[in-house]
Amino acid sequence: MTSYASYPSLTGKSVFITGGATGIGASMVTHFAGQGASVGFIDIDDAAAEALAGRLGPGVRYLRCDVRDIAALQAAIAAFEAERGHIDVLVNNAANDDRHKVDEVDTAYWDNRMAINLRPQFFAAQAVRKGMARAGGGSIINLGSVVVQMAAAELAAYVTAKAGVYGMTRALAREFGPDRIRVNCLVPGWVMTERQIELWLDEAGERRIAERQCIPDKLMPEDLARMALFLAADDSRHCTSQSFIVDGGWI
Repeated sequence: MTSYASYPSLTGKSVFITGGATGIGASMVTHFAGQGASVGFIDIDDAAAEALAGRLGPGVRYLRCDVRDIAALQAAIAAFEAERGHIDVLVNNAANDDRHKVDEVDTAYWDNRMAINLRPQFFAAQAVRKGMARAGGGSIINLGSVVVQMAAAELAAYVTAKAGVYGMTRALAREFGPDRIRVNCLVPGWVMTERQIELWLDEAGERRIAERQCIPDKLMPEDLARMALFLAADDSRHCTSQSFIVDGGWI
C-alpha cells in the first residue's frame, strides 16, 4: 500500500475551493479535509456537493454559488471568512472546457467562457487578499491547463482563458508577495474525471494517452490534489509565481 505525505502545517488551516463538488475539485476537498484543514467549497451541483460534504463531516462546508456571479462569489468568501476568521488557502478550481468551433463563437458565448474560466479566479484572489495579509500570509492556487501549450483545437475560448490565468498568476504573485501571499498555477494534463471519461475518453483517446504521456498510467484527480497540498503547505513557502505541471509528461 502506498503512503503519501502529510503536512502538519495544513492542520487547522482554512481552505476555500471553487468548483469542489466533482472531479478534481472534489478530490481537493477530500484531500485537504484529510489533512485536518477546515474546508469551504462552492459549486452549483447541489446533489454531489451535499453528498460530499455529508461524507466528509462537520469540518467541510458547502455553499451554493455560480462563479459567474461575482457578487455571490464575494459573498460566499465573506461568509466563510466570518466563520473562520480568514482564509489561508484559496484554490481557484472551477472551470468548464466545453468544446466549440471558432466560426460558431459569438460575443455572448465568449464572455460566458471568460466569466467561468478566468474572471472568478481574479476576483476570488482579490477577495481573500486582505484576510490573508492580516494573517501573515497565505497560498493561492490557480488552475491552468496544458491545452495552452498544446494549442488544442475546438477550445479557442478555453485556451485563451487559461492562458490568461498564467499571466494573472505572475502579476498577482508580484503584488501579493510583500504580504507573504504566494500565488502559483497548477497545470493539469488530461485528468480522468467522470466528465472526461464519459464525454471524450474513447479508443482514440486511449491511444493519445499511450503515445503522448511519458508515464503510461492514467492521470487521476488525486494526482492534482496531492500537488495542491504541497503548494498550500509551508513546505513550499518560497514557491510563488510559478506553474507546476502535472501531466504524466504529456508536454
